Amino acid sequence: MTGEFVLSFETTALSGIAKLPALFTPDEKTSERFFGFFTSHIRNKNTRRAYYQAACRFEEWLQGREVARLADVKPLHVAAYIEQLQATLSKPSVKQHLAALRMLFDWLVVGHVLENNPAHAVRGPRYSQKKGKTPVLEREEARALLATIDTSSLSGLRDRALIGTMIYTFARVGAVLQMNVGDYFTQGRRGWVRLHEKGGKEHEAPCHHKLEQYLDEYLAAAGIGGDKDGPLFRTTGRATGVAHRMTQPDAYRMIQRRARQTGIQTKIGNHSLRATGITDYLKAEGASLSEARKMANHADTRTTQLYDRRSDAASLDEYQRVGI
Repeated sequence: MTGEFVLSFETTALSGIAKLPALFTPDEKTSERFFGFFTSHIRNKNTRRAYYQAACRFEEWLQGREVARLADVKPLHVAAYIEQLQATLSKPSVKQHLAALRMLFDWLVVGHVLENNPAHAVRGPRYSQKKGKTPVLEREEARALLATIDTSSLSGLRDRALIGTMIYTFARVGAVLQMNVGDYFTQGRRGWVRLHEKGGKEHEAPCHHKLEQYLDEYLAAAGIGGDKDGPLFRTTGRATGVAHRMTQPDAYRMIQRRARQTGIQTKIGNHSLRATGITDYLKAEGASLSEARKMANHADTRTTQLYDRRSDAASLDEYQRVGI
């Protein structure tokens, strides 16, 4: 890379960037603008990682077409690339790749690195989703999942509390795992949780009485009640001797293991527990979609509807009418 722009350790750690794509870093000005996009402009680390991977993949594709300069990238190149992606990726993934390129090129145009955005006029695949694809558990399956966890161990108490938090608060796994011990607190003689949602937003919710029991028993056994700034859900430290905040892959592996132990055949993941809680709530008499939206901290009820799987049971009942 030419120029005097040097990446500090803090810059690389913040951006999550592991290599320097030559197409986007040919000189100092372009390099600074490129890294500025992933540090100052993109704040969510998951979005940052996905968009960076999209930029690198596009550069690799261009290398095979001998396009070596950023100024030589044309709408035709972007259109051909998106067309090729549709053969291997789902429509939502293709749309995400296109969104990444559009935003990155827009950022470079505003920074006077490029004159025009070659991805601006390129259209992605049409995609409309009215029903979520996340597998959910029936009420009895969810109860069995919680009941079969061996709570004679600290890890069992932790896993039950973690699964219960996602089910009873409708929270994303990322929001739950970002909780510190102090994010479970008492207010009006009732336990509450403070969830750290996307975009730095905080969402507070009262605990279901079962969740309150799960969290109290876990904290008492773990002996971490006084560590208010420490992670609430942490590894046991058996492998390294040091406990760390659980990651999403940690939670996924735990849920898969607990589901197998329960004998659940449905292939569930972290998001399934959030969808299970929302669906079960909506089945209750007097439940409303608008309240579910607020409880799940969704901006729009259309997002909440994707988690509503009540129609699955209705469809099964209708198909069962076939008398052959």
